[in-house]
Amino acid sequence: MKNVLFFICLLLFLFILPGCKEENLKPENVFASYIGYWQQGRYEQMYELISESAKVAITKEEFVTRYRSIYEGIEMSNLTVAAVPHVDEGKGGASDIKKFPYHLKMDTAAGPINVDGAMQIVKNKETNQEWKVAWKPSLLFPSMDEGDKVNVRTLKAKRGSIYDRVGRELAANGSIEVLGIVPGQLGDAREETIAKLAERLAVPESFIQEKLDVPWGKDNVFVPIVNISEERLELDFSDLQGVTKREKSARIYPYEEAAAHLTGYIRQVTSEDIEKHPEKRFDPNDVVGKAGMELIYDERLRGRDGKQIAIVKIDGQEKETLAKIEPVNGGDIHTTIDAQLQDSIYRALEEDVGTSVAIHPRTGEIFALVSSPAYDPNLFIQGLSSEQWKSWNEDPKKPLLNRFTKLYAPGSVFKPITASIGLQVGVSSVDEIKTIDGLRWAKDESWGSYYVKRVRDVPVESLMDAIVNSDNIYLAQEAIEMGVDIFSREAGKFGFGKPLPIAYPFPQASLSNNGITSEILLADSAYGQGEVAMSPLHLALSYTPFINGGELITPVMELMDDEKPQGEPWGDPVLAPETAEAINRMLLEVVENPRGTGRGAYIKGSRIAGKTGTAELKRSKEEKGQENGWFVAYDAERADLLMAIMIEDVQNRGGSAYVVRKTAPVLRAYMDGR
Repeated sequence: MKNVLFFICLLLFLFILPGCKEENLKPENVFASYIGYWQQGRYEQMYELISESAKVAITKEEFVTRYRSIYEGIEMSNLTVAAVPHVDEGKGGASDIKKFPYHLKMDTAAGPINVDGAMQIVKNKETNQEWKVAWKPSLLFPSMDEGDKVNVRTLKAKRGSIYDRVGRELAANGSIEVLGIVPGQLGDAREETIAKLAERLAVPESFIQEKLDVPWGKDNVFVPIVNISEERLELDFSDLQGVTKREKSARIYPYEEAAAHLTGYIRQVTSEDIEKHPEKRFDPNDVVGKAGMELIYDERLRGRDGKQIAIVKIDGQEKETLAKIEPVNGGDIHTTIDAQLQDSIYRALEEDVGTSVAIHPRTGEIFALVSSPAYDPNLFIQGLSSEQWKSWNEDPKKPLLNRFTKLYAPGSVFKPITASIGLQVGVSSVDEIKTIDGLRWAKDESWGSYYVKRVRDVPVESLMDAIVNSDNIYLAQEAIEMGVDIFSREAGKFGFGKPLPIAYPFPQASLSNNGITSEILLADSAYGQGEVAMSPLHLALSYTPFINGGELITPVMELMDDEKPQGEPWGDPVLAPETAEAINRMLLEVVENPRGTGRGAYIKGSRIAGKTGTAELKRSKEEKGQENGWFVAYDAERADLLMAIMIEDVQNRGGSAYVVRKTAPVLRAYMDGR
């Protein structure tokens, strides 16, 4: 009963206090008032209730600032300070000191804090009337003493790694060298050392001075100045007193340029990132994925940082942990990528401007996604110089452009799709013979001056011959015969106008911009020109029905729980099995026939199928424009590798034959090494 009355009294004092005179307040009134103000965040009123001796030790401004800064720093919310029922035994004989226990509870960035404390209410010895709070740092947190501080520390989560199909690291946590200064070791030569260091690093002296002026910089503390990039490895700093090197953890990309656009890179968050994603509660020191898989899988790779709130002594020693949330490390990503094949394709391109994709045509596993030329993502971590950034941006080959996510006119490598549609709908047959005279053809006078041209003048051809010779006219006539509706409907089954079912962002392939609106556009579309646009990956996938009995295979980029992908169809079958097999035989003939345009990829003892193509980028027939060379090839016997490669500007280098020469060594090396 006494306890109930005590709490009722406390509540009454909280409401009637503003009308009371200080000299009439009893110690329990002061206590109730103080904890009431405390919960309301009314620190100025709290200060008025502390003793005169306490006010000598801390000013009102310091008192208010200390509470606010600590509570804001720990992100305090839901504060409750509850009186704990007790029997006061008094102190000092005549009970001029009263002790009131309480329970402090709050939510913070590091989780809840629950602590028990005790407050002393003392009588003014001079007047022997007023009761005041004997304030000391322990009324912030019970374990605090004078000179102690409340430290909030972020416990960084370890970023997950990205692995290839057999566990080789594509993006990992490693270390790099950092050049820095220990200020206390500079001695009298401080200004001279800073000047020499600035000269060697090619940075302003103010850049180094700003680094040294950080609040936490002390005489005996290593202050990092720059990461040591490749261009700085040869520089000697041993003669500069106080300048030293240290290692620090950092993201590393072992395959450098070869996998740059695939892995992407990470960078420190910007103010824009923080403003754009408030829900992610970014810390200014956080890093996030900025491109490639680092961006796509950022949420999983980044994990979740932890927090620790602790009382720290004046010498920096940790005294007590008040609250702690352990970090949750990021998850690893295991991909289907074959890092060796990825590297092999990139090296084969040898700075050619182009792109390549390699997949397993039965399972849909992506083995390689290559864009050439590229950049070294490690430089973003080591410290990218303005000169390097300018060089990349001004390079006409555009190494920062990710070409395997772009759309291109496929040219003649599209012809097997047109041929398969003709067979599927019964417009043509494998042995159907067409008689075609000359290198140019137009349907009739309605085409005006427009015509379709071909490279080889073969008067009599079958569909097989047309694929082997890569005859534009034959395929254009086939498309005209089937008509726009049938062509568009059947070609659409190959995934045109649909997003690729994969996490990596690829644009949708399209047959035309606004529908095939004329026979001329239909004819050009039949051999992959006109407005047909495909990404290299979509093009590679479009060949999978020829290997899988007519089924278009879903691409797979991530290995889940060590389960081997089995090859999931992407929609309904697009071809009958016999149609698929017929196209497969034609593509074998492209490589195995001495007249075939893909003969350069022939490997004795193996069965390589493929199709070459050249896409012309020009506004008129007469214009000389850029030519992009294509080659799609696969192992038709084991059906475990399919590659699509495109190289730009092949018009003066042999056209698609140049691409075949680049591809053949990669195929041989892969087949020999498996």
